[in-house]
Amino acid sequence: MTKIMIIGANGGTARILIDRLLAETDHELVLFLRHAERLAQYQSQARVTVLDGDVLDTARLAAAMAPVDLVYSNVGGVDLAAQTRSILSAMAQTKQQRLLFISALGAHHEVSGKFGAWNEQAIADFLPGFRASATLLSESTVNYTEIRPAWLTDASEVDYELTTADEPFKGTEVSRASVADFAMTVIAHPEKYQRASVGINKPNTYGDRPSWL
Repeated sequence: MTKIMIIGANGGTARILIDRLLAETDHELVLFLRHAERLAQYQSQARVTVLDGDVLDTARLAAAMAPVDLVYSNVGGVDLAAQTRSILSAMAQTKQQRLLFISALGAHHEVSGKFGAWNEQAIADFLPGFRASATLLSESTVNYTEIRPAWLTDASEVDYELTTADEPFKGTEVSRASVADFAMTVIAHPEKYQRASVGINKPNTYGDRPSWL
C-alpha cells in the first residue's frame, strides 16, 4: 500500500485520478486543497484524509506531506513558480523524493508553428510560471515527472501519445482522463519517467488551435 498526496485535489484531472485510485488500488490518499468542503464526499472514506490548506503555507504543506510516499501536484495559476518553490521546500524538509507535477505545453518552448504562436498568446500570463517551475524542478534534487498536457478536454476517452522535452510537441488537445491515466501508470511504476518532462496529447489533433476554438 502506498500513501499518495494530491495537492490541488479539486482540479478536474485530480478528481478523475482520485476516483481511479480509490476504485483500482488500495492506496491511501491525502487530499490537500484550499477549501476542503469541496471534496466532502470523500471525508467518510477510511483510505482518504482531506486537508484544508494553502500550498504557499510551506509549514502546513510539509506537515501534511510528512507521512506520504509520493506527491502529485495539480496546482496552477500565475503564481505557479511560488507554489512550486513551496512544494519543493516542503519535500526537502520531509525528505520526500517522488513528485508528479502537472505543467503545460509550452513550458520548454517546444510547441512550434502557428499553434505554438497561438499558444504563446493564449496562455501568455501563465507561461512564465510554467517555465520557471520547469527550471526549479530541473535544478532540484527531487525525482520528478513533469507532465505537459495539450489543451484539456472533458471527453470520456483515454487516447494519448507522449513526447520528450527534446521533441516537438504533437497535437493540440488531450482529455483529462488521458492525463490521469498516464499519472496512474507512473504511480504504478514510479521507477519510470524519473527526472523527465513528458508531453501528452491526443494523436492526430494537429491544427492551428484546439478544435473547439
